[in-house]
Amino acid sequence: MIEAASLFSIPVVQLGATIISLGELLVATGGLLLVLVFWLALSLWRLSSARTLAEAEAAGRAREAEARLADLARTQAELQGRMGTIAEVFGARQAELTKALSERLDGMSSRLGQSITEQTKATHENLAKLQERLAVIDTAQNNIQSLAGQVVQLQQILSNKQTRGAFGQSRMEAIVADGLPSTAYSFQATLSNGTRPDCMIKMPNGAPSLVIDAKFPLEAWNAIRASEGEGAEARKAAEAAFRRDVEVHIKAIAEKYLLPGETQDTAFMFVPSESIFAEIHENFEALVQRAHRVRIVIVSPSLLMLSIQVIQAVLKDARMREQAHLIQAEVMKLMQDVARLDDRVRKLQTHFLQANKDIDLILTSTDKVTKRGAKIEALELGAPDGKGVADDKMADDNRAVQGSGSLRLRVVEE
Repeated sequence: MIEAASLFSIPVVQLGATIISLGELLVATGGLLLVLVFWLALSLWRLSSARTLAEAEAAGRAREAEARLADLARTQAELQGRMGTIAEVFGARQAELTKALSERLDGMSSRLGQSITEQTKATHENLAKLQERLAVIDTAQNNIQSLAGQVVQLQQILSNKQTRGAFGQSRMEAIVADGLPSTAYSFQATLSNGTRPDCMIKMPNGAPSLVIDAKFPLEAWNAIRASEGEGAEARKAAEAAFRRDVEVHIKAIAEKYLLPGETQDTAFMFVPSESIFAEIHENFEALVQRAHRVRIVIVSPSLLMLSIQVIQAVLKDARMREQAHLIQAEVMKLMQDVARLDDRVRKLQTHFLQANKDIDLILTSTDKVTKRGAKIEALELGAPDGKGVADDKMADDNRAVQGSGSLRLRVVEE
């Protein structure tokens, strides 16, 4: 023990006047070792704590990134679903519109085609009937010679005034009734002045009626025929009497049957014989001119038939014009429907343009979201200070996308 104590008291280092023994040196060295060990332990503990904290922060950031990626995926799925719904709605609406337009156009085309076909058929029928009537007129002209051979028999029949009147009246009525419908004429109708013409033909469009007189005076004409073998003086006297009787009859027709506003300003004087009609125009031109001056037209059976055919064509033309007015009215209604359809299509086009604009905005937002997802996936994040700004901008983009989708759905519903 004494040797150990003396060993530790052996001076080892002298620093100026201070002598450090071996024991003091060992004590100092041990304390220094303890301090060094404590410092090393403390450093190791600090390193471990820093590593644990870094790992925790990295794990938190990973979880946050995963959550954001999940939100982005969910948002993208919702956008895809909405876009699919919008596409389906657009397809259905477009199909309905196309079907409605096709049905409407088909219906209008069918009605127009049917009306045009019916009108064409009626026109062809009328032309065919007119050709038939013209053929009848040609046949009547061919029969003039045979009728001229029956003048003698006609003179015998017309020798009696009552018989003459009945014959002329019946022949005129047969021609009129054969060429016109029963509603277009009337026999022995009474005018406002109390007179009763032999026939009145009703003109279309509310025009005054046309008067036909069949009481042609033939006593003086028979006297002319009878005076052929009695000399020139007797014949001249008979012709003067015939001229006087015809002038009186023309004047009577003009005074009794030409009523302004009630009858036409022209009347027909019917001569029941083609030969008498030809003789008047050949040898009594002054009578024809006088009749024309007072608006009296002398007609034979063939001319009366031709006039009736013309009147029939006029009546048919008036009826066709009435039908044309009806067709024109229907066409005007059709044009109004087309104008309304055009206005509605233009409004629908405006909705389509707005919808396309909304889809473009949605695609822009989707592109931004996709790019941001790619950046997050590549961990291309900015500084910690800019994190909040990036999150706010991403939230604004998501709200813009949702707003555009809502607006688009409202447009489709409208």
